[in-house]
Amino acid sequence: MANIKSAKKRIKVIDKKTLRNKMTKSKIKTILKKFDAAVASGDKSAAEEQLKVCTSELSKAAAKGILHKNTASRKISRLAATVNKMA
Repeated sequence: MANIKSAKKRIKVIDKKTLRNKMTKSKIKTILKKFDAAVASGDKSAAEEQLKVCTSELSKAAAKGILHKNTASRKISRLAATVNKMA
């Protein structure tokens, strides 16, 4: 356990940031599940709508540094390819 005042503060700040990052990652996972459900149902318009939401959230996470920019780009690319393959 930290004894120095600044170290105690850093622990509090890190806890807040960790919680914020977990919330964002959880939100992304939920959105990706909704996207998968839309694709599984075969509804292309719903899948395209979910693609917009997924793209937005992944881009925001990459901008904030929660996800690496290449990771976000890769996920977005794969989601778009999945929608494009739908009949």
